[in-house]
Amino acid sequence: MTVVGLTGGIASGKSTVSSLLKDKGAAIIDADEIAKEIMSKGKPVWINVVNHFGEQILNDDKSDIDRKKLADIVFSDRIQLEALNSLTHPEILKEIKKQLENYKKAGRKVIVIDAALLLESGLDALVDEVWLVAVDEKTQIKRLIMREKDMAHAQALNRIKSQMPLKEKLKYANRVIDNNAGIEETREQIDEIWREIS
Repeated sequence: MTVVGLTGGIASGKSTVSSLLKDKGAAIIDADEIAKEIMSKGKPVWINVVNHFGEQILNDDKSDIDRKKLADIVFSDRIQLEALNSLTHPEILKEIKKQLENYKKAGRKVIVIDAALLLESGLDALVDEVWLVAVDEKTQIKRLIMREKDMAHAQALNRIKSQMPLKEKLKYANRVIDNNAGIEETREQIDEIWREIS
């Protein structure tokens, strides 16, 4: 059994790599999906986040959190980002550990914890190997602007700078998946790694 921590900066293509690994038969624990789940309307974390940031983060009809409004606040203010993380991370961590135990009990051969903040949140302590999806900053900005249609260059740069620099992440990586080129090159790298670990 191998527990992999899959990480990478925003718009690095981590979700694509995660999807390729799932196709290979890996069990995926997706931190983003867990974050969305615990932030569902009316759940304790949702209530705490709204209490902290106020109604300014709600959508126009006040029915739910507008993720874009919240992102604009936290990615332009490190203190607010830390506040959001302190409200959400303990619950995310708890759910990741629960899913990990369940997959271990089920005897899954490869379990992947897919988390952008794997290193920052100390999740690397739970894994056997850290795999880093790496892209250069120029590619990252281009992909982020393409993905978030109305995002300005400065906003994209802000989001990238709010995360641990790639140079720093490389120090922790057991394997690096270069995702600067197309999907085929990425798939080839995954095929090769999969042959080594399975």
